[in-house]
Amino acid sequence: MDIEKVFTSSSNKNLIKQAANLLSKANYAVAFTGAGISTPSGIPDFRSPQSGLWNHSDPFKVASIWAFRQSPKDFFDWIRPLAINAESAKPNSAHLCLAQLENLGIIKAVITQNIDGLHHKAGSRNVLELHGSAQTATCPSCGKKHNRDYFHRIITQSEEFPRCSDCKSIIKPDVVLFGESLPQDIWNKAYQECLLADLILIVGSSLEVSPANSLPEIALMNGARLLINNLGQTNLDENANVLLRMDVEQGVGKLGEYFA
Repeated sequence: MDIEKVFTSSSNKNLIKQAANLLSKANYAVAFTGAGISTPSGIPDFRSPQSGLWNHSDPFKVASIWAFRQSPKDFFDWIRPLAINAESAKPNSAHLCLAQLENLGIIKAVITQNIDGLHHKAGSRNVLELHGSAQTATCPSCGKKHNRDYFHRIITQSEEFPRCSDCKSIIKPDVVLFGESLPQDIWNKAYQECLLADLILIVGSSLEVSPANSLPEIALMNGARLLINNLGQTNLDENANVLLRMDVEQGVGKLGEYFA
């Protein structure tokens, strides 16, 4: 018998139980999620040393507002496989657990840096997408909104640029690109949720992306307790009441068992 593995498993189980206990006592828990919650669903992150997307592409050449305007081919060559991947991806146990906890009234909102739409697929309702969504698109010329079915039918079934159904201009996915500001209405809602939170649950975020990474700090400064489930280190680890240094499916994905 591998004593070290048994000990580690037991320790992790105790930590998850502690996290569940804190959640059960929270009056207003808010989740904050990053790329790490979606990697088990097959969505690559951006900054991992081996698999991160920015190891293979210069973000300012492919994922900026200037790339969309000046080099749309480079932009769509980059985002097309991401959109196709997100279309087929399924939420994992961590996404499903957050939806379960929201349904039970424990989690009041999910603030996410992700653009993959997996929180919606999992059943979460109050989802605040700080960086937008790759599921829909808007025409920068006439302002027409294009729904998920229209956008994905074009981008997944054709190599052509997706164009507006009204004015035929190239439409832009509703994601926040480098050189663009975060949507102010979503930011304001997320800010208010963090002011209300008495517990903030960070899942799969390294807390390196600004200004999104300032939101958990707002909750902490307002007296919220902190749970972190992330494989890598974050700058808030020393503030955590419970730190789950493990895969999100082994951490948050197991929390639902305590609320069944």
